[in-house]
Amino acid sequence: MKLALVTGGVKGIGKSISITLAKEGFFVFANYSSSEDHAKRLVEVIGEDKCKLVKFDVGNREQVNASIKQIEESFGSVDVLVNNAGITKDDLLIRLSEADIERVLRVNLLGAIFCSQAVIRGMLKKRGGRIINISSIIGEIGNPGQTIYAASKAGLIGFTKSLAKELGSRNITVNAITPGYIETDMTSNLNEEIKQSMLKSIPVSRFGSGDDVAAVVKFLVSEEAGYVNGAVIPVNGGMF
Repeated sequence: MKLALVTGGVKGIGKSISITLAKEGFFVFANYSSSEDHAKRLVEVIGEDKCKLVKFDVGNREQVNASIKQIEESFGSVDVLVNNAGITKDDLLIRLSEADIERVLRVNLLGAIFCSQAVIRGMLKKRGGRIINISSIIGEIGNPGQTIYAASKAGLIGFTKSLAKELGSRNITVNAITPGYIETDMTSNLNEEIKQSMLKSIPVSRFGSGDDVAAVVKFLVSEEAGYVNGAVIPVNGGMF
């Protein structure tokens, strides 16, 4: 059975990706750092025979290395890594503290770098693997009040393109997905006026779902996607 590690894999987009990969026959390691209730519910949905929870902070390199080493020693090397974990701290740049800035960059960008670095050796030995980075439309178009979030997600795109060139000859592909407005806990809390304003900017006139993003992940891990490398695939309803 092939192994998939999904960071931030117990709720929102990550939950949809974890469930989809399990349905595709992967044994899924769903990472989380909090959200204990969401984590337990995910295992109930997928089943203990197809999913294992792995708790670590992606922004902590020691925790990343220790957790992935444990996975490899107990189950084997990871075939698919989905770097989905992400946070945001929305405010004008002038108001952000150094701690706020560092935390967003550490989780969103360094987390993906640390996790990728940790799984690459096993993929090289297998001469195959897939790395998928969940970026954001905000990393492409920017947004006031989200300067650091945008910087972290734009950094993921550059990271994807460069790593794809490093690993392509070893049958390891690296691609990015840039979701637009996706229905999550965050969007569910928006008032109706803001929601309607956001919808006007989306040509297909609806928010996306986690399943919309997971469907692209499903394609990228398939045999048919073996020649797709270094791509940045938008899932935004035509916004950009």
